[in-house]
Amino acid sequence: MTSCMRVLLVKTSSLGDVVHTFAALTDAGKVLPGLRVDWVIEEAYAELPRLHPRVHEVIPVALRRWRRTPWAMDTRRAWSELRHRLQQPYDVVIDAQGLLKSAWLLRLTQGPRFGFDRACVREPLASWFYDHKISVSRSLHAVERSRRLLAAALGYEVQGDVDYGLQVAPDMSCQEAIWLLHGTTWPTKHWPEGQWRQLAERLSQQGERVMVPFGNEQEQERAQRLVTNLPRAGLWQPHGLARLAAALAGAKAVVTVDSGLGHLAAALQRPVSGLYGPTDTRLTGLYGTTVTNLLGQRPCSPCLQHHCALQKKPTPVGWPPCMADHQVDDLIHCTQVR
Repeated sequence: MTSCMRVLLVKTSSLGDVVHTFAALTDAGKVLPGLRVDWVIEEAYAELPRLHPRVHEVIPVALRRWRRTPWAMDTRRAWSELRHRLQQPYDVVIDAQGLLKSAWLLRLTQGPRFGFDRACVREPLASWFYDHKISVSRSLHAVERSRRLLAAALGYEVQGDVDYGLQVAPDMSCQEAIWLLHGTTWPTKHWPEGQWRQLAERLSQQGERVMVPFGNEQEQERAQRLVTNLPRAGLWQPHGLARLAAALAGAKAVVTVDSGLGHLAAALQRPVSGLYGPTDTRLTGLYGTTVTNLLGQRPCSPCLQHHCALQKKPTPVGWPPCMADHQVDDLIHCTQVR
């Protein structure tokens, strides 16, 4: 491969998956200094690729929204514009997601198409759309899988430690705060709200500044309860991912459940402590030199289930035993030893 290359990267979502791809771009940029990468990504995450110096153009899509109104005039116009945009020739086209929805987009592209082979892709049918199928062990962490995929597609060997390569100027107004990232998707990934509150109280009593972000109405209500009557605790209003990244870049420490924002904090090289139970840290845990993954100690962990089999009646916010077992004292220790 030549050093001056035009590459189209397809990785549409989700937040954590997008973050896991940045280190691969850093690797490629070190070997191919003239590399120019255009990135196809869901509109909700379009701000993030712009934080990496190797990304030349961001091509936002709205697959989730378009599926809800497939025959609407706006949807048809958007698809037409996307088809026209993706007809530009590329030296290499890479599906780094491995889903049918991402592989389907490759049909619109001009250039040799690369992706995971059938044995290691997330959805096996996706491999039918690739001209070149690459084998990468499924036992590797998602960051390392992305690094090896791009290395094979672009013709170099993976070397050195992980470097996400993000260029983010810290928001000075948020420096030295400890961030509590309580929001996540699966019910089983949540940590009990009472323990979050205890952690916020203990940190405030120690004179620490605490910041609690939220992304939807349910998270806002919980965040408000976590900071009520704590003079050194505050809420972070949603202002977009780029501004949130700048705020996290100045964090003193971060405590998180398994969430995309936690992975973003790790990519920004902040001291991050992650609370894990149902998910496997060997495959998708926090990854980097500044992270601590606190693992569930139950025999059934990680179960990879959205709902806990030990709970007779599902609750609105799971709180399975593997998550409830995590102690506030352990988190206090993690934030102090950094």
